[in-house]
Amino acid sequence: MKPYLFLLAALVPGVTPAAAQCLLCAQESTAISTARKGEMPLRIEIETRLDMGRIAVGAMGGEVEVDPVSGARRLRGDVVDLGGFALSGTVSVRGEPGAEVRVILPASVDLESGRGRTARVTGLVTDLGAAPRLGPDGRLQFRFGGRLQVAALDDGDYRGRIPVTVEYQ
Repeated sequence: MKPYLFLLAALVPGVTPAAAQCLLCAQESTAISTARKGEMPLRIEIETRLDMGRIAVGAMGGEVEVDPVSGARRLRGDVVDLGGFALSGTVSVRGEPGAEVRVILPASVDLESGRGRTARVTGLVTDLGAAPRLGPDGRLQFRFGGRLQVAALDDGDYRGRIPVTVEYQ
């Protein structure tokens, strides 16, 4: 029998809107940005946190990927699914009706366990098209996913913040 260690990864998005005060430590997952003259401020709310679910990691390590469109979880390498719900993250944006916006996610984010170990999330992507716009009601909702890379026999409850930046084009 292969040795496996338990891993739980929940990613809590941090909200970093354009030209706004950093609110990563705020209790709520909501932020308001300043806007250019004539534009409404952008309001960003995290509806659902990205959650990779529960896995066991073996001697070779591996990765878990959550697809932003379907929310499906794919395992690669020496990992075993222990159940739980994998969820893609969901973000709601409100602002100037019909305005084009740009959504920026980091290339990677390091997560930490209570024991000081780290795991990295890469490949953060959204389900948005090339030129997203707020709807006629001034709203836009999108989902995002990514890949969690876990080292061999690394265990823990990994958590971190993903800065989500939304700005007018």
